[in-house]
Formats: sequence, structure tokens, C-alpha cells
Amino acid sequence: MRTLVTGGAGFLGSHLVDRLLKDGHEVIALDNLFTGSKANIAHHHENPYFEFIRHDVVQPILLEVDWIFNLACPASPIHYQFNPVKTVKTSVMGVLNMLGMAKRVKCRILQASTSEVYGDPLDHPQKETYWGNVNTIGPRSCYDEGKRVAETLMMDYHRQSAVDIRIIRIFNTYGPRMAVGDGRVASNFIVQALKDEKLTVYGDGSQTRCFCYVDDLINGMVAAMEHEGEDAHEPINLGNIQEISMNQLVEEIGSVIGRKLHIEHKPLPGDDPVRRRPDISRAKERLNWQPRTPLNEGLTHTITYFKERLGLD
Repeated sequence: MRTLVTGGAGFLGSHLVDRLLKDGHEVIALDNLFTGSKANIAHHHENPYFEFIRHDVVQPILLEVDWIFNLACPASPIHYQFNPVKTVKTSVMGVLNMLGMAKRVKCRILQASTSEVYGDPLDHPQKETYWGNVNTIGPRSCYDEGKRVAETLMMDYHRQSAVDIRIIRIFNTYGPRMAVGDGRVASNFIVQALKDEKLTVYGDGSQTRCFCYVDDLINGMVAAMEHEGEDAHEPINLGNIQEISMNQLVEEIGSVIGRKLHIEHKPLPGDDPVRRRPDISRAKERLNWQPRTPLNEGLTHTITYFKERLGLD
């Protein structure tokens, strides 16, 4: 199998590349390195079944592949808000270019969508049938709406041109290879804790998220791509269902590090969801998938990685 991974030098993309190569695929990783890093895929440099292409998915590219995993898009607010117009272009024009390729070579394509399509949800937990509560003109909408349009394009290419599509909606994921300045809460807390700084908690810390370890997420992603059947084109939530508050996450990280952590509260950003938890019934039934890694174990692996990155071993 010859497989293309856009965003292949990023956090999730590089772990997916590892898995695909392990499974015997020939892998092309495509990345513009805005948030990705060559260091994430450097260990494959000598692998004859691996190829890296520095390229922006906003620009067309011609390749012959059997599978496409479209992961290219900054996923952290600090990054996707840096250039919001470019973020929208990446989601919309990027998926158009990848769908055009999939249509031309008749290959299967998976779109990495996001729980952000649900916005600040009024339904809890969130099922795939929920249409969401998204502010179309807010500071996060470049990402939220870009991903929603990407899903629209996936479905329209499927209905109009019979393109073989898969859509996954990814909830908060953490693990090794997150960037030090990533801006997402798990990496922010860990880096601040390891630097012996106060942890920045927005609002009162009662807002909740569910944290899925990266290995579990990659298992679900591959399972979604391999899934066959008439319902295979329908969106599937991938995430953990253990809902914890930001204050609880601070306590969990402090427990792994072995000391009490101190908090600095700041105002809650605009449109920041208050609660977030996936309903993963569809993933359990169709993919036989659910997360297996306990939070304590996943945090231990992630903290070990950041210690090495920060030179604290």
C-alpha cells in the first residue's frame, strides 16, 4: 500500500507514519513545517519505504497513492489564530486538492476533522448526529468552520463523484512529540510544571475535556480507514470518555511529577467550550475501538518526553 500522510511531520502525523511503516506501507509524508518538525520523522531518514516532501497542501500536487490521510492543519489556537485566513485556506483548499487527487487516482481518503465542529456544545456528550453550536465569526471560527467546510466537501465529493471517504472527529489528544510551545492545555501544563512555573488556568478551571493518548488515537484512525461497509463514509468520534476538569488535570500532572503545582488564573478566552466529551458508541460498534491507555500512564510517557526535550534528565 502506498500511503500519503499530509501533516506527516506533525504531532499526530508522525505517529501515524510510524504505525503505517510498521504495518508495511510505503509512506509519503507531506508537510510545510509550519507546526511540524523534521525531528519527528528523522528516525525514518534511511528507510527506503519512506519519503518526505516539503509542500503546502494549499498548492496542488500530483501523486499516485492508494490511501490519503489528510491531517494538514494547525490544531492549536496559538497556531491557527496566528494566520486565520491561511488556516481556512489549509482546511478548504487543502482538502479540495486532496479530494481532487483521490478522485483522479480512485483512492481512499480520510479527513482528520475535530470535536471543534461541535463548538460550545449544547448536547452532552456529543454524538456524531449533533450539528453543533459554533460561532461563525468568533476568534476560533477559522479552525472550526474550516473543518466543517472540509467535512462538507468530503461528503459532496462522495455523493457527486463516489469518492471513497472516511471522516474522523478527533477530541483532545496528547502524548510525545507535542511541541514545547504548542499552546494546548496538556503540553502547556506539563512544560510549565517542569519549569517550576505557575500553571496558567483559564477561568475557574471547572471547564472539562477528555484526553486521549496518541497511540490509542492512531489505532482508531487506522481502524476507521480500514472500515468497510455502507456506513463507512459517516463521521466517527475518536476520543476518550473520561471527562476531567482543568483543575483535576493539574492534580494528575502534579501526582506524576511528584509535587504540588501552583496555579495562576487568567480570563477565559472567547468561545472556549465549557464541556467536551465524545459519545464513542459508533466507534465501539463499527470499529471495535475504544481508548486503552489510563491517563496516569499516558501522562507519565508524555512528561518523560518533555523532560528530554527540555534537557531536564
